[in-house]
Amino acid sequence: RAPSTNATRLLKQQGVAYTEHFYRYEERGGTKVSARELGFDEHSIIKTLVMEDDQKRPLVVLMHGDREVSTKELARVVGARSVQACKPEVADRHSGYQVGGTSPLGTRRAMPVYIERTVLELPRIYLNGGSRGFLVGIDPKVLLGLVKPTLVDVAIEKG
Repeated sequence: RAPSTNATRLLKQQGVAYTEHFYRYEERGGTKVSARELGFDEHSIIKTLVMEDDQKRPLVVLMHGDREVSTKELARVVGARSVQACKPEVADRHSGYQVGGTSPLGTRRAMPVYIERTVLELPRIYLNGGSRGFLVGIDPKVLLGLVKPTLVDVAIEKG
C-alpha cells in the first residue's frame, strides 16, 4: 500500500494522474538501484537534490538519474559564488523528507526549484514520492504547474 506523503497528497489535491512504483531501497544506491529494481531507464528517474548557495540559501535541483549537476554552472545561473549539496540533516530540515526519499513536491519549506531542461522532453518521469523505495510516475510537464521551476542546462555526464 502506498504511503500517504505530502507529495502524494499534493498530487491528489491537484488532480494529477500518477502511477506508484515500489522497490527495495538500498542505502547510497541512488537512481542506479531504483532503475535496476524497476526496470526503468535511469535517465527517466529524476533525482531531487537539495543544495545551498554560498549564503546558505536552499534550492532544489531536479536532474536525470544518470547525470550530475555542474555546481559551477548552477552557481552562475542562480547568481551565487558557489552552490553545493546540503548535508543530509540540513536537506531533511529544509525538505521535510528523509534523504533518499526526498520529493520536490510538498516540501516543508518553499524553495526555488531548478529543473534540467531536457527532463521536460521525456514522455514520463519517475520522481521520489516522499518515502524511501517509492517513486511516482508522472508527465514531466505537470511539474511546471506544481513547482514553478526555472529551466536550466547544468547537466554533466557522470564521472
